[in-house]
Amino acid sequence: MVLSRDDLKNKLKRREISPVYVLFGAETHLRDLAAKTINDLAFADGELREFNESSFSLNNDDALKRALAAAEQLPMMAARRVIRITDVRVSATGFRDTITEDHEPILSAYFANPAPNSVVIFIADDLNGVRKMGKFLRDKTIAVEFERLDNRQLADWARRGIKDSGAEIDEPTLAFLLARTGTDVRRLTNEINKLAAAALPAKVITSDLIEELVPNSHELSNFALTDHLVAGRKSLALTTLSKILDDGAEPLALLGLISYNYRRLLIAKELMSQGVDRGQVASVVKLRYNDQEPFLAAARRADTHTLTHAIQRLAKADLSIKTSKGGSGPTGARMQIEMLVCELALM
Repeated sequence: MVLSRDDLKNKLKRREISPVYVLFGAETHLRDLAAKTINDLAFADGELREFNESSFSLNNDDALKRALAAAEQLPMMAARRVIRITDVRVSATGFRDTITEDHEPILSAYFANPAPNSVVIFIADDLNGVRKMGKFLRDKTIAVEFERLDNRQLADWARRGIKDSGAEIDEPTLAFLLARTGTDVRRLTNEINKLAAAALPAKVITSDLIEELVPNSHELSNFALTDHLVAGRKSLALTTLSKILDDGAEPLALLGLISYNYRRLLIAKELMSQGVDRGQVASVVKLRYNDQEPFLAAARRADTHTLTHAIQRLAKADLSIKTSKGGSGPTGARMQIEMLVCELALM
């Protein structure tokens, strides 16, 4: 049975806890928040949670078998045990799936007779609805899909978050904030917490404060990552990459930006080798004045063959992420782009 976020919210308000959940969808922050909420509601005040909470990653061998065995154990000084099963993947291509048809017998046996004193939460990075095991998990459990919030829902989330933080914001400034953060709720929440702290003591979030503290998600670090890659600064490239992704950037969007910057570097390199003056180069590759010096310096350092090879490698990575060939879901996409950055920095 597939529920919406609101369906789950209403059930949890009534403290209706099911024995098995599968949480999936593009909005991973709300998915993870739901898992935490279920976990918290499963215990009463004073119960020994630390002895009754377990987490198992399906990236490890036999993790599913061990997780279900743990679910069969009686709780210790509590009414329930909570078992979290992470890194669940059933992708479109089947590459790097962590639940396969080989697992169907053990899952069928457990779902038919779940432990009455346990709550099992499957947290899925990818749950393809066409593949057999994707359908199986949706049909045999309480499955909840977490879709991206639309613009109205995102604005409502931001208003509640700002109010809960004790800060204030007017509607035009809120629209400006949302334009800079994009649609990722995790990043939006992080930015609200940062802005609310910076707004003290007045507690008013202004457009100037947003301009100062919130990077534009569409610009994504103003060429710094590409600059580190071209210069071979692997450690700085990985640090910058981690910050960008933690701020909520989508791996594919970031990959597109890196590809765009490499193509512009190659164009600039060719124009400079032909003796085209700096102003015309800046105009062709659409450089703002403040970005010209670091960009053109990177173009001068770069090797034409290396830039061409990097563009080809970026295209392969783009296809791999889109087809889940190198790893599915947000976790797989992040791992692929981290591996790619390491490779590009060593070219």
